[in-house]
Parts: sequence; C-alpha cells; structure tokens
Amino acid sequence: MNWQRIAFPVAGAAVLYLAWRAYGLSGLAIAAGGLVMWVLLHFSRLMHVLKQASDRPVGWVGSAVMLNAKLKAGWNLMQVIAVTRALGEQLSEQDAQPEVFRWTDNGGSHVTCQFRNGRLVEWTLFRPPVDEAGDGNTPDGQTSPAGV
Repeated sequence: MNWQRIAFPVAGAAVLYLAWRAYGLSGLAIAAGGLVMWVLLHFSRLMHVLKQASDRPVGWVGSAVMLNAKLKAGWNLMQVIAVTRALGEQLSEQDAQPEVFRWTDNGGSHVTCQFRNGRLVEWTLFRPPVDEAGDGNTPDGQTSPAGV
C-alpha cells in the first residue's frame, strides 16, 4: 500500500488540530489557508506540465540519449513528463503493474521506462545500428528506419 495516501491526510489533520489547539479559530483558518495553498501549488504544477505535453505528439522526445542521461530512479511519471514535455506511448495494459511507457526521437532511438506504483524503477535506451559510412545503411545492408 502507498503510505503517502495515508500519511499526507493524517499530517494535514494533525496540523489543523494543533493550530486549533494552539491559536483557536484564527490558527485553524491560517493552517487551512496554508494547506489549500500547498494543494493549489501542486495542482498548478500539474496543469503546467500537462499543458506543455499537450503541444507535442504522444511518445516523442527531442533526444532519447539526453532523456536517458537525465532520468533518475524514483521519479514519478509527472517528473518524467516534465522533462520530456510529452506524454509517453503506453506499452502496458491499462492499470497494469508495472506501467511501461516509451519516448522516441526522430533518429529512431527510444527510451522505455517502467513505473511501479507511480515511481520510475527501470529504463532502457535503444539506439538503431548505423554503419561507419553514415549513409543510413546498417552493417547488414538494411536501411535504418529513420534513414540516419
């Protein structure tokens, strides 16, 4: 079970109770105002990230290599979306654990991320093979998907 679903409401109730015990109704009003401001800051951040993501295609990122370098274990999906500025292409079933999302760049490279309970636990970078001549052909003579 996710401990944050229990801890934050309990902590909020404790803050309200302590403010009421210490300063009465005015303390309760100030504590409630602070808690509402905290919730509004998180909501505003979420809306800003989703507005940025709405301007880009699903599953696209400017550079998969740079995304791979920036990722850190423990990030939540909103933090990853903020870095990519795009929603990921969901590869797993809806509401299945682990959740798997992919972001692809124009060169055909992609980063596949696994999230368990909303936290990033594993990610892999795939880069298509390119020959030394740089003409877009792979060593076995096949043309790479992006023509790189």
